[in-house]
Amino acid sequence: MLRAGGRAALRVGPRGREPGSGGRRRCCSSGPDGLKQTPLHAFHRQQGGRMVNFAGWSMPVHYALSHLESHLHTRQHCSLFDVSHMLQTKVFGRDRVKFMESLVVGDIAELKPDQGTLSLFTNEEGGILDDLIVTSTSEQHLYVVSNAGCREKDWALMQGQAEELRAAGGDVHLEVSENALLALQGPSAVQVLQTGVSDDLAKLPFMSSAVMGVFGVPGCRVTRCGYTGEDGVEISVPIGRVLELVELLLRDPQVQLAGLAARDSLRLEAGLCLYGNDIDETTTPVEAALVWTLGKRRRVAMDFPGAPVIVPQIKGKVKRKRVGLISTGPPIRPHMPILSPEGRPIGEVTSGCPSPCLKKNVGMGYVEGEQSRVGMVLAVEVRKKSCPALVTRMPFVPTRYHTLK
Repeated sequence: MLRAGGRAALRVGPRGREPGSGGRRRCCSSGPDGLKQTPLHAFHRQQGGRMVNFAGWSMPVHYALSHLESHLHTRQHCSLFDVSHMLQTKVFGRDRVKFMESLVVGDIAELKPDQGTLSLFTNEEGGILDDLIVTSTSEQHLYVVSNAGCREKDWALMQGQAEELRAAGGDVHLEVSENALLALQGPSAVQVLQTGVSDDLAKLPFMSSAVMGVFGVPGCRVTRCGYTGEDGVEISVPIGRVLELVELLLRDPQVQLAGLAARDSLRLEAGLCLYGNDIDETTTPVEAALVWTLGKRRRVAMDFPGAPVIVPQIKGKVKRKRVGLISTGPPIRPHMPILSPEGRPIGEVTSGCPSPCLKKNVGMGYVEGEQSRVGMVLAVEVRKKSCPALVTRMPFVPTRYHTLK
């Protein structure tokens, strides 16, 4: 395992402490308001970041650029996001794949070295506990990135399952990474990054990963992914060098800082779910239109949590389904009722905002299964008025992920 830039991870054995429980960690601290802070917190404030509470973390919602300007800059050039609040976990041991497949719906065994996949933690009722990215690294461990809002829950789930596997004679152990995490997103992101790395990024396709030096900072894991629909990377960087790397990236005039507001509207235009809004423990992967995350081998074996509930839904009918909606007029927002053509309540909006790119309102939500057909004209109740909404394929804005020709 590479440990550049000092002690890169905190090893947690059978008696380890979960994140936020008081164990010694350097990747975050707490302010006087009790909110956790990323290593870049002081930098955000110096740059004029407007800080808000996000899942118990003090995070920038925007900087000098407005939300709209920041969103469009990301689509046209590239933006830098601090996503160090997310949980980065390394899974070691000969049974690491068996361990991960006991928790998620994806086919982890089929991943090639340094290839990753979006997957889901599920419960026995078929509900989604969290969405996460799992990468099978060439350094003989799994690299897992999961959501900040589910940090303690995810850690307890993984640690509990690891202890159970070890008690049965299995070989698995976990490390919580102390690295910071940056997301450089937009059509010029890789062009900017290429000037600071020796690896040929054209050979790094979407959802693949490599460890490299970035602008002189050694031991960075660069993953071709992001949650904006744009080409770009996430960079796991040793905490002691993250500010240096941020300042080097910002020397390029194409790079601007961006915050939570732009990240949310960008992911919504890309049709991507926000955990806690669009997916949660009451929604199954089939209801959430995330069937593609279910590994084919795993469907046949039915050996993931909730499989007896989830697999029959694939060919059967579900009572509700996640759909994309486009409307004009007042913006559509979470919790607004979705109505049938006859005006009957058939569901609820889970995410919605005016699309800076389309100049229309976009949203997603759950409707009754028979009302989910693309092209159906439904309505959203906005301030007690019925506003037409067209069921639309997602993404709303075409994605630009990098694939090898």
